[in-house]
Amino acid sequence: MLSAVVEADIPWILEHVWMIPAIPALSFVAILLFGKSTPGGGHWIGITSVVSIFVLACWSVVSWIGYVDDAHGAATDEHAAVVVDELAASDSLALAEETTDTHADEAVAGEDGHGEAEGGHEVEAKPGPILTQRVWFSSAPFDDFKIGTLVDGQSVMMLFVVSFISMLVHIFSTDYVAGDRRYTHYFALLSLFTASMLFMVLSTSTLQLIVGWELVGVCSFALIGHWWEEKPNSDAALKAFLTNRVGDIGLLVGMIVLFFAANGSFDIITINTMAAAGDISHNLLLIASLCLLAAVMSKSGQFILHTWLPDAMAGPTPVSALIHAATMVVAGVYMVGRLYPVFWDGLAIPGSSINALALVGGITCVFGGMLAFVQNDIKKVLAYSTVSQLGYMVLALGVGAWTAGMFHLFTHAFFKACLFLGAGSLSHACHHSFDMKAEMGGLRKIMPKTFWTFVLGSLALAGIPPMAGFWSKDEILAGAGGWPGTDGNGTYYIPFIFGMITAGLTAAYMARVIWLVFFGQYRGHSHPHENGARITVPLMILAFMATTVGFLNMPESFTSWLGLPDNFAERFGHYVEPAGIASWPSNFSHAKASLSLAFVASLTALLAGVIVWGYYRALYRKDARATEVTGGLRDKWKVLDMGHNLLTNKYYLDHLYTDTIAAGTKGPLAKAAYWFNQNVLDGIIDSVGKGTVGVGRFVYRYIDQGAIDGSVRGMSIGADDSGQILRKVQSGKIRQYAMLMFGAAVVLAAIFIVVV
Repeated sequence: MLSAVVEADIPWILEHVWMIPAIPALSFVAILLFGKSTPGGGHWIGITSVVSIFVLACWSVVSWIGYVDDAHGAATDEHAAVVVDELAASDSLALAEETTDTHADEAVAGEDGHGEAEGGHEVEAKPGPILTQRVWFSSAPFDDFKIGTLVDGQSVMMLFVVSFISMLVHIFSTDYVAGDRRYTHYFALLSLFTASMLFMVLSTSTLQLIVGWELVGVCSFALIGHWWEEKPNSDAALKAFLTNRVGDIGLLVGMIVLFFAANGSFDIITINTMAAAGDISHNLLLIASLCLLAAVMSKSGQFILHTWLPDAMAGPTPVSALIHAATMVVAGVYMVGRLYPVFWDGLAIPGSSINALALVGGITCVFGGMLAFVQNDIKKVLAYSTVSQLGYMVLALGVGAWTAGMFHLFTHAFFKACLFLGAGSLSHACHHSFDMKAEMGGLRKIMPKTFWTFVLGSLALAGIPPMAGFWSKDEILAGAGGWPGTDGNGTYYIPFIFGMITAGLTAAYMARVIWLVFFGQYRGHSHPHENGARITVPLMILAFMATTVGFLNMPESFTSWLGLPDNFAERFGHYVEPAGIASWPSNFSHAKASLSLAFVASLTALLAGVIVWGYYRALYRKDARATEVTGGLRDKWKVLDMGHNLLTNKYYLDHLYTDTIAAGTKGPLAKAAYWFNQNVLDGIIDSVGKGTVGVGRFVYRYIDQGAIDGSVRGMSIGADDSGQILRKVQSGKIRQYAMLMFGAAVVLAAIFIVVV
């Protein structure tokens, strides 16, 4: 039954997107049951499923674009949330409708589909999300809890990203893990991993989001520990699992706070609508957002809970690409974007200069980038690079640049997947090693396809124009409001400085990687060669995307400067950003792009890259096989050497967690607890036991045996003596009985006479 707040022509696929996560879930079951008996060991089942969902995801994208374009230009009050509910519309939808009407009064669209919201910011009339829901379970006194799909620009974007990256990872894996002992098991888990992430991004409620969140965590645990026979691999899987459990405590507490704050509702639209309308107190939103931030720190690798993420490189490289580009680690960023009104008001993002989200993101940017610079394992470099880029996304959301954060998530997926799969291609050709110093060097002529795709991905990551990363990073820096003329949602100078430093760091460590891997002299011991099409074709597709997708959100000032049509500007934000609807902050505004900022940021990255390149170029001229200078500044300045040791030891956080906290728990703390148990608790219990035994003996001897038994025995002896006396009276002689009766009568008569 169609029960809609407003009438709308909803495309069929947008009502049936549940098929997209359902197909890989069925693929998981099919591979487990029949995979080993099918050609390819089950990979054809997995590939068929991800190709199918990619086609459906593309259909969803096209349908959503048409849906938004059809709604564009209509009156704002016709753009409330559309609900497809096969059972009944919930009370939360009535709330969404009511608040949408209020919002519509505040922002009345003109002929071009734009209007002016409260506070003077221009907003664009947008359609609301499409909800398809069924009752999940009931629990009085609350309303029915529902499960279903929430379709809007953010979820449609993620459908495309997850299905696209997963499809290429599946194809790449057929060559990379060929002959693996758990080949079928691997592809089954890839399907479940994909299904879990898709299930999460389509969640209509925070409860459903938690289920998807945990499923993603379980799948990552199994895939990171795929080669569990080697202890470092199983340790890495356990570390990822346990570290994420720390943050998940914050997730559960935060979601519970929001549940009661929203009058007993898990519904995401209801929570966002109430938060945007000011119907939830600031204190509750602050508590909820800080708790949820803990979940983001663990799942999305923010400092100081990032330590699991580099160790997760123990899994197969295609899994690393999937985790770092499209699933697992972006789940936290997606969750913040999905519940953004909660963070917007809870952390007082508009008009501020610092908040917890922006600070955590900024610190993660810089600290992650610095760690990437001292790694020799190419996958570890890319892992810390992911930490740094996730910090960029969190920073963007913290400063109020929602669209920039989501756009960077989008662009990052392509160039980071390209780089991780490129690392896999290098390892596949170099004796299965990721050591840049010992097993690589001079590979650009031997592996030209891998070389060029890796370079394009690196340029995109470094934010060099006109690559994809340039557009999204520049938008984040502008959104911080720390540059004159950008007019962001606040003046976040410190996060802006963090972002600029990271721009230079990123270019520097990627220049180092490219030199050590592709230039100089080959230092390995194998016979490297270019890989086949199943490995190189996905690399070329991803390199193409890393080069081009940035143009999807070119600022209007740039399109005008380049002489492009007006409708070419900011297409990503137009279709993905949910601004202009009830479940979105009415005072949300956009920063202005700045050519001068773009120039300075790009120049910073280029200079950093050139300096590092010049360093290794000079080193090569002295020794073709050298990878580091000996007798350099580190040997002369102790401060630099101490700083380098700090980085190579990863800020000693692993020592803190493993050697202090974990070892302390297993060692001194456990021994202290054991001593306390044996000497204190057991002593108290033993003393109580001995005292109880003594009391029992006293009661038995003096009260039970002495008093009670003595009384009973005395009474029995008395009764016996009385009986003996009375027995003598009972002689059977009539003369004696008569005498007794006469005596008794005399006594009674005397008493009667005296008394009366």
